[in-house]
Amino acid sequence: MISAEFDYARPTSVGEAVTALGDAGEDAKLMAGGQSLIPILRLRLAYPSTVVDVSRVAEMRGVRDDGNAIVIGAMTTHDEILRDALVKEHAPLIVQATHTVADPQVRHRGTFGGALAHADPAGDLGAVALTLGCEFVAHGSAGERRIAAADFFQDYLTTALTPDEVLTAIRVPKLGAGWSSHYEKFNRVAQAWSIVAVAALVRRENGSIAEARIGLTNMGSTPLRASAVESALAGADASEQGIGAAAEHAAEATSAPSDLSGKADYREHLARVLTKRAVLTAAGS
Repeated sequence: MISAEFDYARPTSVGEAVTALGDAGEDAKLMAGGQSLIPILRLRLAYPSTVVDVSRVAEMRGVRDDGNAIVIGAMTTHDEILRDALVKEHAPLIVQATHTVADPQVRHRGTFGGALAHADPAGDLGAVALTLGCEFVAHGSAGERRIAAADFFQDYLTTALTPDEVLTAIRVPKLGAGWSSHYEKFNRVAQAWSIVAVAALVRRENGSIAEARIGLTNMGSTPLRASAVESALAGADASEQGIGAAAEHAAEATSAPSDLSGKADYREHLARVLTKRAVLTAAGS
């Protein structure tokens, strides 16, 4: 299909992008890599008056060290993420999840910030950002503001960004020593969206799990933290039995969807199974 008619702007700075959004009004759309937006436009599921293409905004690309965090530009592609030494060193969970995103063609065009701002609950990076405690940097007509990952995802395809704001970067806190991670994903075919996936961060001390963070993909209208599992894992024995018992809480306080890929009770089962696998792998058990 062919998209409906729209105006097109291609700014070269964040300031120009904010101005273009403000001039266009509330029904404008930002385009980063375009891997999510273009199919939606072609299917006429969106009718923006203006598409603001930020692919030429160089200041929104790259990864840099900022003391206790690394800062990932929103326009950094998935492929660049996979090859970046800082991300590999300080946020291997992002690398593990990004490896599962679509296929090489999409990873070369799709962007880290674009995927997060799209806020599809089946997308792999939202739960990872939530688990890592990332902070989202946005620029709008009122200036810069930072949004905690826990506040960023508000509903299906809905974020805390205002219509005139551009997500410019994501701040990823550096984990201290002793943390390990794993991303466990279940999908029907290669390159497909997650039916369910689990992001696990584990810190061990003296053979036990001192602390754990668990993020769930596609178990609600937004990414979720499995807080009941995290509580059960604190101080638990890092054995298959101990981790398995904690993983039984994975579906608590979730609202898994039912669709053609699986019903809610099936996703709840997957959440428990995948949480056990993810934590076992992360804990090295």
